[in-house]
Amino acid sequence: MIEVIDVCKSYRRGGNLVEALRGVSCRIPRGRFAFIVGPSGSGKSTLLYLLGALDVPTSGSIQLEGRDLGALSEAEMNAYRRDQVGFIFQSFNLISNLTAVENVLVPYLPKGLTPELRAKAEALLIEVGLGDRLDHRPFQMSGGEQQRVAIARALVKDPLVVLGDEPTGELDSRTGDEVYRILRRLQERRETTLVVVTHDRRFIHPGDIVLEIRDGRLVGDAALEPEADLASA
Repeated sequence: MIEVIDVCKSYRRGGNLVEALRGVSCRIPRGRFAFIVGPSGSGKSTLLYLLGALDVPTSGSIQLEGRDLGALSEAEMNAYRRDQVGFIFQSFNLISNLTAVENVLVPYLPKGLTPELRAKAEALLIEVGLGDRLDHRPFQMSGGEQQRVAIARALVKDPLVVLGDEPTGELDSRTGDEVYRILRRLQERRETTLVVVTHDRRFIHPGDIVLEIRDGRLVGDAALEPEADLASA
């Protein structure tokens, strides 16, 4: 369960105070697909980065499985990002001189690779439809294929949550549809909590959690889960 409690985030831009989030509270039960939507500049990506501990709230708290992210030390925060969160960004962020398998294993490169890890990376790439691209480098793959590598990289550490920031933003609509089909299949099969920022509501299905943000505030009640569902999450 992810629980966001009265979170505010502000920062200085020049001489002005920007209030990116203003008292956001919501819950995302474990194993659900959640979308953060809203106009540009509303605070969508700010909330996503806070969930991934890429930034910290000005006030309020974010809890994952009962653990307060704000109470973590710097070392614990680094470990959380490294081991428990998978990130999928708009720009893929692959390393050009590494193969698809090696790009999936980037989180483990500092520690060294084992045959077991390599086999796991290969299995994930096969699962996302890239069994014939294991030794290809990014320049040898299409944008959609590169994003599939990024999805496999996000999942290789069996994270508690996967966060996506406009993961189809640089893809054409057909390729974007395929990427979301893969994401949804993986989320349902693995029961992974997936939180995605998007401008495109076409990908939202009935039963998904929708967090709509405007001017730094959560609007509507789509994010509020029935107490019975929350209790069973």
